[in-house]
Amino acid sequence: MEGARSHVSDQYSKIKKGSWFDQFCYGSNPWMARYVYGLMFLVANLLAWAVRDYGSSVLKEMKRLKECNGGEDCLGAEGVLRVSLGCSMFYLAMFLSTAGTSKLNDSREKWHSGWWSSKILMMIALILLPFLLPTEIISIYGQVAHFGAGVFLLIQLVSIICFITWLNDWCHSEKFAARCHIHVMLLATTAYILCILGIILMYIWYTPQTSCLLNIFFISWTLVLLQIMTSVSLHPRVNAGFLTPGFMGLYVVFLCWSAIRSEPPEAKCIRKSGAATSKGDVFTIISFAVAVLAIVIATFSTGIDSKCFQFRKDDEEREEDVPYGYGFFHFVFATGGMYFAMLLIGWNTNHSMKKFTIDIGWTSTWVRIVNEWVATCVYVWMLIAPIIWKATQAGDDLPV
Repeated sequence: MEGARSHVSDQYSKIKKGSWFDQFCYGSNPWMARYVYGLMFLVANLLAWAVRDYGSSVLKEMKRLKECNGGEDCLGAEGVLRVSLGCSMFYLAMFLSTAGTSKLNDSREKWHSGWWSSKILMMIALILLPFLLPTEIISIYGQVAHFGAGVFLLIQLVSIICFITWLNDWCHSEKFAARCHIHVMLLATTAYILCILGIILMYIWYTPQTSCLLNIFFISWTLVLLQIMTSVSLHPRVNAGFLTPGFMGLYVVFLCWSAIRSEPPEAKCIRKSGAATSKGDVFTIISFAVAVLAIVIATFSTGIDSKCFQFRKDDEEREEDVPYGYGFFHFVFATGGMYFAMLLIGWNTNHSMKKFTIDIGWTSTWVRIVNEWVATCVYVWMLIAPIIWKATQAGDDLPV
């Protein structure tokens, strides 16, 4: 990987002295290009948020568009979907034009890493185009975006599990096993302590009354899932250790917390709901900013993790190979745009959201909870699948 990175730097350092036209024709560093795509993704989604929360200020201009029905169909949830459609179309176009790129000297690599003026104009045009489309098409996209957001969550889940598994294998490898033994125990212990602490705090904060049966069920079932993952991981035939279930426990506890936090404001099972308005507003704005950055970072990190989804592993890397899968990178950003749109509208086009809120509503809560359960199932399946596969192979090899 370092060889490929240095090769890229040497290849494109010659271009820096050339004209802007040369840079656009021959591309720039693909390692830097991914940050530009991430910034474009952030700007597009901030625009979608601005249309939702502050679109009324431009209502007069929207009235000129027939498709906006006097401005009503280009603001709020539908306005978010229109911006999201343009963003997703841009990244899908980039996916179609860069999928299968494997060599640095490929013309598609130059398109991926350069031609920024053309791509910025292309993205602006695609974001403006949906505001000229009838509301029926936007409604269809809203249904497609539900599916695309689910695909993004699944890709992100597999990426997280792959990272945890890689970290566990790296720590237990022959080269680092003796050196990392203490570190693994400390990390695993810390992870379990944080999991238990998180569950206790959720009981304190989100079950102030015995009538909060749904929250009690969510939190208690999360504790059960943590026990299931640990038991399967420590089974003699699996022997995956404490580290991976500990880290997965942190993930499922986080999903449970996110699900409960997504409950609508009228829910009475959140302690300290009567906090001062000013402090609540500041906390809401800070939470919104952190959530937006977290989503962008998660999309970015998932997009460059294409090797987790390769069916054929090639350990030998050549200098002329691209550093990451360009097509997969853009596909993740396309589905990430759909996911961001769902968070902004609470997974419901008829759901009204307050300013500086994200992922609020009962639909959002159940999406998080189902994601938590699916995460546990996928993790357990990845642990037991090799055993089942070996047993099946052994059965096929027996003489008849």
